[in-house]
Amino acid sequence: MENLQLAKIANQVRKDIVTGVYNAKSGHPGGSLSAADMLTFLYFEEMNVSPEKAKDSNRDRFVLSKGHVAPALYSVLAEKGYFPREDIKTLRKPTSYLQGHPDMKKIPGIDMSSGSLGQGISTAVGMAMAGKMDNADYRVYTMVGDGESEEGQVWEASMFAGFRKLDNLVVIVDNNNLQIDGAIDEVCSPYPFDKKFEAFNFHVIKINGHDFDEIRSALKEARETKGMPTAIIMNTVKGKGVSFMENQVSWHGSAPNEEQYNIAMEELEKAGEALCQK
Repeated sequence: MENLQLAKIANQVRKDIVTGVYNAKSGHPGGSLSAADMLTFLYFEEMNVSPEKAKDSNRDRFVLSKGHVAPALYSVLAEKGYFPREDIKTLRKPTSYLQGHPDMKKIPGIDMSSGSLGQGISTAVGMAMAGKMDNADYRVYTMVGDGESEEGQVWEASMFAGFRKLDNLVVIVDNNNLQIDGAIDEVCSPYPFDKKFEAFNFHVIKINGHDFDEIRSALKEARETKGMPTAIIMNTVKGKGVSFMENQVSWHGSAPNEEQYNIAMEELEKAGEALCQK
């Protein structure tokens, strides 16, 4: 898929993220917006997945370890055709199947329920190990938050994955530098990510998480890496695409009011129009 097509999809995903959180009056827009480009690329170019084979044993797997950014994953799944986009407006409502964290029992396309930080990557490692034991061809991808990486369980899972040489596993760290309490290097710094993952026998790649060329190159390199799992450390902007949300920790878990929603949607509409003119 051309980068321009991916950018158009990612822009629509961002519009749906903002729409979902606005209608819910709660949620996590900041980290959802920072993850939108990578999730778009994974589902529309990288992974062997589709709504028609949502239960195919040979499909690739994705686990959103930082489950609170479910609005981004739901928006990508809706765009991919797993469920109607209109349902995004029901986010977090009592009768909706689209709750604040992914639920594999109720939501099409969700491979693992997640939200308790550290447990998603652990499950992904288990999936990758199962694939090796079954001599299966599928690959496993998981996205971890930089703040989430302060959890010890993240590193226990990484130690196991490196020791078992799970080269069918890709751990993606969304390094937007902010967590709920502030800058991650001021709360409890998990840096340096590259040296830590290398110590656990990971192949490490650092990229701009908003550049589709760099994303494409990194995932290709991960597929070609044998004998060890890959960690992609992607530098991103929290709140990417909405000017007043960018790099603002207050938008980690806040919903826009009507005025803010209208401003955000106007910005994203203009961004979409600019893409259509290219």
